[in-house]
Amino acid sequence: MCGIVGILGQHEAAPILVEALKRLEYRGYDSAGIATINNGHLSRRRAVGKLVNLSDLLVHEPLAGKSGIGHTRWATHGAPSVTNAHPHQAGPVAVVHNGIIENFRELRAELTAKGVEFVTETDTETVALLTQQHMAEGLGPIEAATKTLSRLHGAFALAFLFDGEEDLMIGARKGAPLAVGYGDNEVYLGSDAIALSPMTDRITYLEEGDRAILSRSSVEIYDADGNRANREIKTISLDNTRVDKAGHKHFMAKEIAEQPGVIGAALTHYLSAKGEISLPDPGLDFSTVDRITMVACGTAYYACLTAKYWFEQIARLPVEVDFASEFRYREPPIPARTLAMFVSQSGETADTLAALRFCEGKAAKIASVVNVTESSIARESDLALPIHAGVEVGVASTKAFTCQLTVLFLMVLKAAQDRGVISDDQLADHISGLRAMPSLINTALEQNTAIRDAAYKLASARDVLFLGRGPMFPLALEGALKLKEISYIHAEAYASGELKHGPIALIDENVPVVVMAPKDNLFDKTVSNMQEVMARKGKVILISDRSGLKEEAEGTWATIEMPPVADALAPILYAIPAQLLAYHTAIAKGTDVDQPRNLAKSVTVE
Repeated sequence: MCGIVGILGQHEAAPILVEALKRLEYRGYDSAGIATINNGHLSRRRAVGKLVNLSDLLVHEPLAGKSGIGHTRWATHGAPSVTNAHPHQAGPVAVVHNGIIENFRELRAELTAKGVEFVTETDTETVALLTQQHMAEGLGPIEAATKTLSRLHGAFALAFLFDGEEDLMIGARKGAPLAVGYGDNEVYLGSDAIALSPMTDRITYLEEGDRAILSRSSVEIYDADGNRANREIKTISLDNTRVDKAGHKHFMAKEIAEQPGVIGAALTHYLSAKGEISLPDPGLDFSTVDRITMVACGTAYYACLTAKYWFEQIARLPVEVDFASEFRYREPPIPARTLAMFVSQSGETADTLAALRFCEGKAAKIASVVNVTESSIARESDLALPIHAGVEVGVASTKAFTCQLTVLFLMVLKAAQDRGVISDDQLADHISGLRAMPSLINTALEQNTAIRDAAYKLASARDVLFLGRGPMFPLALEGALKLKEISYIHAEAYASGELKHGPIALIDENVPVVVMAPKDNLFDKTVSNMQEVMARKGKVILISDRSGLKEEAEGTWATIEMPPVADALAPILYAIPAQLLAYHTAIAKGTDVDQPRNLAKSVTVE
């Protein structure tokens, strides 16, 4: 959510800032802007909508200068508008901000009482005006920014640029990510390494409460207590930050197609040639765990719900799954032998990070399943488990979801092994099934035409239901979420046995029902509920394997055939038709597949 870029460079900053912001588009935004210093003078340009609008503006009203900051804004306080767009400027200071200043009303009232006038509806303007006020009282830029930061409550990543200071930039983070990049007599700020990767592969990730004073020749970092801090400079792999569509029309299509490869990479990372499961240091012994609390948001939450079935059925380990946004407000008791596990693609999800911090000192161990190994959630966990999905740009998560499921299933097998509740033969069968998954997904992807045809039927619907039983119920939830996210069709999911307890009242000839039913031990139960739908003129899209379709395809509206798969692993495979169904429906409706309205890839505010 929101993106920040800053440059103290040797070349014109404006085009570099815009290109860097393009690499942050995946985070979600509704306006953008940049500010530069030229001959000591601070100027800015801002535009609503896509970055192309800002680019067009800069053609007609160019900005010179080799020092600058840029921002993509996802609106929180104040509607998307040029006035509310960042950077915000107050006299000699310009500011860009990711996060929410929770006490901005108090600060605003204080400034208003001093005669300061506000022109925006945002919380960020308060930061700029407060800094300007401190400078008007005689403080220099560094002291003014430092005093302002001491007054702020909430979550933020901030970058400050000052009139007349072409070799000074200040960055700070609290609850939102920010990284410093090092070049040849250049220095950069960015919300993540992806934005900075075309300029440098040398990165320092600021830690919670850090403040950085940047010049072209030096970087001084101070911790939350104001002490000078030595933060490690890391060399990142530029291959891991590549952002391109590789010939596909959309990032989502590319990322769906990448799933066989990235799942294979995850398996290679965790499985030896002999089928032994190895974890990063310091490892994890599930024999010391009595229960697991899993916490996540959105698609990652559905990965946790799926893993709950696996942990309880295969490892015989009780699991509680919570929405991160609700977890800490319930103040749940956490028994001493609890493993707290947090799942997040970005590793920066604000609610999930807050839940993790609630568990510190309470849970026996904190583990995280993340795609970004240098993220806040990864760094603050006792054990971070990377999913190896690579950069995921599409807002609607696809390959990260199936990689999360893959890594979680491996953790289930490790737990079962540690607890002595699985035989060697059973373990070998599960691992064999996992290793076959990339091939099975390739086969599923070959059903693209049939899925597209079914999607074109769905595109005219106003409401869609998804049904599944057992571990396919979370997959039904995920299928409904995907359809909502990118096609804007109202979709809901139910455990199929719950259909008759209320939702069946919704069924008529205008409500398509997607039934996810591999030929497993729950198949007969699921298709019995499906028959209840068809008896009431409901239009059913049945997703099953050849055996299941042979028995129950008659009377359905459309069918999608999946290859046979081990019962436990069906959720990973059946994620593919759920994703493609949403993708092709969105294409048919003409919506923005990669950047759907109102959504952000990385939600770094509560």
